[in-house]
This record gives sequence, C-alpha cells and structure tokens, in this order.
Amino acid sequence: MPINYYTDDCTFTYRGKIKTSKWIRETAQSEGWKCGAVSIVFCSDARILEINNKYLNHNYLTDIITFDYDNSDEKTISGDLMIGIDTVRDNAEQFGVPFENELHRVIIHGILHLCGYEDKTPEAEKQMRELENRYLTVFYNSSSENRTEK
Repeated sequence: MPINYYTDDCTFTYRGKIKTSKWIRETAQSEGWKCGAVSIVFCSDARILEINNKYLNHNYLTDIITFDYDNSDEKTISGDLMIGIDTVRDNAEQFGVPFENELHRVIIHGILHLCGYEDKTPEAEKQMRELENRYLTVFYNSSSENRTEK
C-alpha cells in the first residue's frame, strides 16, 4: 500500500519521501505490523487547530494528530498523520534541535501510535520516547541521503 504525502493550508516541500516511506515500512515490520495506506499531511497551525477542535474538542496547537484506521485483525497499520509544520518548527527551535530531526521524531511518533503505542501515562510516554530514539537512530544510520526543505 502507498504512503502518500500532502500539504494542507501551507507551503512545504518534503524531499525525503522515498527514504521516509522505507523507514516507515521497516518500523511497522519491526513492530510486527504490515504497512497499509498511510497519509502524511503537512498542515499550517491554523489548519491543525481546526482539526484538533473539530475532531478532538481540543482548543490548542499540537505538532501531530494521528487518525488510526488500523486493521488489528490483519496487523496492518493504516491512518492519517496530520502534522502541524509550524509547531514542529517552533518545537525544534525551543528544544535546540534541527528542524529535520524534530520532523522525523513527529513522523515516527505517529507511526508508533498506529502500531498501538500510547503516551498517556508517564510509563507509556517513556516507552514512546525510547522507541522514537531507537527508530530515529535507524533512520539516520541508513545509507540513503534524502533531505527535507525548510
């Protein structure tokens, strides 16, 4: 199944599609899942706030909202990752990390949610961070060199 990349109410070009798609498939497989249809949608802050209000009744900005359409019976991940690109930029600056690193952390965070991981408790959040770090290491140690455009 395809992994598709879109923009919604923003101008952003993501140049790492091939490498990222391979990474997503490998991550899902490592977690015991097949990769179904996944869409990664880069949004403006205004759009992600609208989505957060409409679907989750939350009136605040976030870096990612994951809509999970997984088929647990077939262990196939499927869903939409709505990424607030402005918030990712702000977070990268706040945490003192390159934009690209923060963007990849957010992407893998959404994929881990599709694989069934949660982050609602301190223990679950700690496990999520450890998994994010593990898979980010895999991403940055792979040989293909694809970059994002800021």
